[in-house]
Amino acid sequence: MSETPRRPPLMPLDDALARLLAAAAPLGRTEIVDTFDADGRVLAQDLVSALHVPPQDNSSMDGYAVRAADVRAAGVELPVTQRIAAGHAGGPLAPGSAARIFTGAPMPAGADAVVMQEDTQALDDGARVRLNVVPTPGQWVRAAGEDVTRGAAVLQKGERLAPASIGLAAGIGMASLPVAARPRVALFSTGDELVMPGAVPPEAMQPGAIYNSNRFFLRALLHRLGCAVSDLGIVPDDRDATLQALRQAADGHDLILTSGGVSVGEEDHIKPAVEQLGALDLWQIAMKPGKPFAYGSIAAPSSRRDAPNVDAPPSTVCHFMGLPGNPVSSYVTFLLLVRPFLLRLQGARDVALPTLAMRADFTLAKADKRREFLRARRNAQGGLELFGNQSSGVLTSAHWADGLIDLPAGQTIAAGDMVRFIPVRELLA
Repeated sequence: MSETPRRPPLMPLDDALARLLAAAAPLGRTEIVDTFDADGRVLAQDLVSALHVPPQDNSSMDGYAVRAADVRAAGVELPVTQRIAAGHAGGPLAPGSAARIFTGAPMPAGADAVVMQEDTQALDDGARVRLNVVPTPGQWVRAAGEDVTRGAAVLQKGERLAPASIGLAAGIGMASLPVAARPRVALFSTGDELVMPGAVPPEAMQPGAIYNSNRFFLRALLHRLGCAVSDLGIVPDDRDATLQALRQAADGHDLILTSGGVSVGEEDHIKPAVEQLGALDLWQIAMKPGKPFAYGSIAAPSSRRDAPNVDAPPSTVCHFMGLPGNPVSSYVTFLLLVRPFLLRLQGARDVALPTLAMRADFTLAKADKRREFLRARRNAQGGLELFGNQSSGVLTSAHWADGLIDLPAGQTIAAGDMVRFIPVRELLA
């Protein structure tokens, strides 16, 4: 009697991620977008400033611009010879005089300090001013180029743009920005049990039927990562239908993302279908939740390969990622594996998930043989609370939590232990 062949060991998560990132060659397509619309996009080239920011010395306070050498002691009185508001340039400051100046206004030539308004007293209806402090050169003056110097690369290729970086780009005069084109992702779910919300009211749901929640949060996650999404709906548990859906999805897309159908059941058709149309390079990861994750590639249709399109250079394959059907498993594998892959496709340099060392305010007595990602949230005492039900089918845990505890295989947690925490809520904000 022949022995049943043993399954290969589950692949460690870090090894799987390294292989995924090695396969995620940047797509190379770029486009120009309005700077207003660049939030979350990946910069396609360095941005070099053509000017100093600020462009000239200016006042950081409402007050009086003076020559510090003219104010040797508190109580000195000087004539006010000019008034300089933001957006207006004054004339040179004569020795022994002061200029009324406002925040952001350029410093007049000759002035080297500002005495803020609270330390002065206007005299003769503003014609003179008493200076009640002794200024030092440079006091309350923002120097030209203090923020950005001319010729400096203020943002680097591969940065994912955030509100502050968009403001920085605008501050050097960029009305539009070169960014990586959006990855084109085909999304579909598999399963005869799936029903779309609105198609059937809750009271009419058949036994075994469930609403398709994965489709909704996966679309939202893809959009937050800057993807152009083609939603191909729900594919039934049928081999031919699965093959047809994969062929359709491979046409004109960079990635096919599915949920469900990647396990080992008789109705799980995704794995053999991908192997028939292309290759499956990863399957089953040593993590909980999310073990059935799969990665591979599917040959693109010949019409796609032969199409002369400047914006979409020909590609012979389309990446494939299959997520588990259980909603929490699908959510967690997206965050840990799909997110960095999609960012790397856009040429992003920093794709790692941030982690914090935090105190566990709970006990977890049972260890798991796989690396586990526990849904938890921070409390008012600066520690972490654990959601009571860590089942991969309980999507409430992902909503309740603001992050994941990364727990190594075989490890328990005692109250007071320091653990690795991934702040998911901030990451997706």
